[in-house]
Amino acid sequence: MQAFKVGDKAVYPGQGVGEVLGIEHKEIAGQRQSFYVLKILENGMKIMIPINKVGSVGLRDIISEEEVAEVYGILKTKTVTVDSTTWNRRYREYMEKIKTGSVFEIAAVLRDLYLLKYDKDLSFGERKMLDTARSLLVKELAIAREVTEDEIEGDLKHIFNC
Repeated sequence: MQAFKVGDKAVYPGQGVGEVLGIEHKEIAGQRQSFYVLKILENGMKIMIPINKVGSVGLRDIISEEEVAEVYGILKTKTVTVDSTTWNRRYREYMEKIKTGSVFEIAAVLRDLYLLKYDKDLSFGERKMLDTARSLLVKELAIAREVTEDEIEGDLKHIFNC
């Protein structure tokens, strides 16, 4: 089980990078439980995560330098075939990948949506998902590489020629 300290950055699936503000103890149904208080950096939302459920909710560390290189490798892979199923089936599949919280799955969704965007107009839901995936990825890559989000955005523009 992953242990976080106050001030640590952690990734909460579907929400993105947050900072551990504190650890609180509460009495729930006669049981004393401990919670991480996480503030999501993107929107300031505060989330309480039971410490004994960290693994099952998928709270994890920011990725390592090796994993950053792997993410860039996924983004640069252009030889993938984007599923030609209906947009709503693709949307559900991509949403499931984003919900896993895996930076690699999110990178694959971002890449696939950018590649699809070259072939045809994205649906409203797909455009929103592209923005969500980009936002989640940019924030984590910027923290992992200790650079600005603008620098990561520049990398993405270079990779996807946009």
